[in-house]
Amino acid sequence: MFKYIKNDIPASIVVFFVALPLCLGIALASGAPLFSGLISGIVGGIFVGALSGSKIGVSGPAAGLAAIVLTAIGTLGGYQNFLVAVVLGGVIQIIFGILKAGVIGYYFPSSVIKGMLTGIGIIIILKQIPHFFGYDSDPEGDWAFFQVDGENTFSEILNTVNNISPGATIVAIIGLTILLLWDKVLSKKGRIFQLIQGPLVAVAVGIIFYILTQNNEVLAISPEHLVSVPVPEDAASFFGQFSFPNFGAITNPQVWVVAFTIALVASLETLLCVEATDKLDPNKNVTPTNRELLAQGTGNIISGMIGGLPITQVIVRSSANIQSNGRTKLSTIIHGLLLLISVVLIPRLLNMIPLSVLAAILFIVGYKLAKPALFVKMYKLGWKQSIPFFVTIAGIVFTDLLIGISLGLAVGIVVILLKSYQNSHFLHIEDNSNGKHKIKMTLAEEVTFFNKGAILKELENLPRDTYLELDILKTRYLDYDIIEILEDFAFKAKERNIDIKLLSKRGVIENPPSFTDFFEQRPKSKLSLS
Repeated sequence: MFKYIKNDIPASIVVFFVALPLCLGIALASGAPLFSGLISGIVGGIFVGALSGSKIGVSGPAAGLAAIVLTAIGTLGGYQNFLVAVVLGGVIQIIFGILKAGVIGYYFPSSVIKGMLTGIGIIIILKQIPHFFGYDSDPEGDWAFFQVDGENTFSEILNTVNNISPGATIVAIIGLTILLLWDKVLSKKGRIFQLIQGPLVAVAVGIIFYILTQNNEVLAISPEHLVSVPVPEDAASFFGQFSFPNFGAITNPQVWVVAFTIALVASLETLLCVEATDKLDPNKNVTPTNRELLAQGTGNIISGMIGGLPITQVIVRSSANIQSNGRTKLSTIIHGLLLLISVVLIPRLLNMIPLSVLAAILFIVGYKLAKPALFVKMYKLGWKQSIPFFVTIAGIVFTDLLIGISLGLAVGIVVILLKSYQNSHFLHIEDNSNGKHKIKMTLAEEVTFFNKGAILKELENLPRDTYLELDILKTRYLDYDIIEILEDFAFKAKERNIDIKLLSKRGVIENPPSFTDFFEQRPKSKLSLS
């Protein structure tokens, strides 16, 4: 694990700076104590990072759960009651892992996963534009189209025009310039520029800029535009920030409903993120999904026991880790340790970091997820790939992550059905000398109930006085629904003077008296022809 420490330490620093404002922002958007977001970030980094089988995935509080958390805290009568649901949700996730439910993530089409990554990249850029210019009405980590401040993604950007902060904007531009210069030029000039990452330099410049301009009326950065980590006065006040579950609420049925909701949504988000990060991973590592559910469940139990928010694997931090050349889970663990050390030892220094500098870092992350070249590539792959891709992006941008993915998946299923409809059979038509049309229908290797409509349509449209040659020589699986259609057709064929010749591995049969009897003669299954 320490083989790639020279890659993992710089990557962990970048992930730390990305994670810090997101942990705080998601806690704020969730209506939870700010410190709860940091707890879940620390647990997600250290504990889930250690237990997970993913080398580059990063876990922490998830924006997709913010609305659930906000509603649940009110419904359950307080944050400590809600923590019981977090712990139970973790137990349910462990049960999911034991039951091998991790395979669910493999059933999402590649076009939808790519659309998810691209949509998140676009959302990151759009959501960070206001922060880049020093307008912070909406908290970091609110990725939904309809925001907690009453605006939407685009109206927030329009409102930014009248609320630009000169100091925040200048330091953001400086930070973005440093990041681009580091990435495109300096990183290729010497080893020192590879060890010291551009984001660390940008953040340091941001802190220095804030200190030097505090007394400048024009360039001073307002306190609400800075990172806001809770600052404990002593050890007692630090430990006083932890909350503990009220297990007396475990008999409340609503607690169990929230627990199952957290388990289901957190597991789905995690599995989708695992699939997405594995696609982004330049080393093509494959994450064991059932182990990931066990790790996430354990993380949620620990997080809930000490006052943290629910945890999932999260794509923004994971992609930042990949783009910063993180190679092993050590980068994830170190980022968790950095969160812990910083909130204990240097909270006042963290509170000097302008959000606009962190917005510049996230701009780079967002752009790398949503490169224009990917849009061109997906378009050239044809409508069967591009439509689910673009629908997923639109859904994520104009609703939220889960709804966007659901829309993309629904469209992907429709595309599969259309492909299945089109590819169920092949027709060859020729005129025969005896006055009958000779038509050969060759069925596909696997024919399911999805193909009912296409086959039924072709059989219904056969003209009278036809000689139909039905070829199932290469068909390995024939759904019983199709057998019933053939049975009904054979009955009606006599009225239309249609002769049927069945070609199968058991020989040639002219006008079979019963398709059902023919397939029921199979020794193992009437549905399998192999």
